[in-house]
Amino acid sequence: MANDKCPEYLEQLNEYLDGELDTGLCAEIDAFVGECTNCRVMVDSLRQTVRLCRDGTEISLPASVTNRLTELLRRRWEAKFGSPPQ
Repeated sequence: MANDKCPEYLEQLNEYLDGELDTGLCAEIDAFVGECTNCRVMVDSLRQTVRLCRDGTEISLPASVTNRLTELLRRRWEAKFGSPPQ
């Protein structure tokens, strides 16, 4: 059940997850997320993503993969936004 409070709380999601909001607002968001399925899914997904990124191990890609990925990203960027300024 999404409602008109969702955008307001989601704007503060990073600060909420990082524990940077005052305790009163955190309690309000906790209560809201407990009632709003869409926001609960969003918060849970973001928490898991942050945890995976923090706990993850950096791996090096082979040069061939890095080059192909870079070229693919460059082509998609140019298709959407045009050539970058020189």
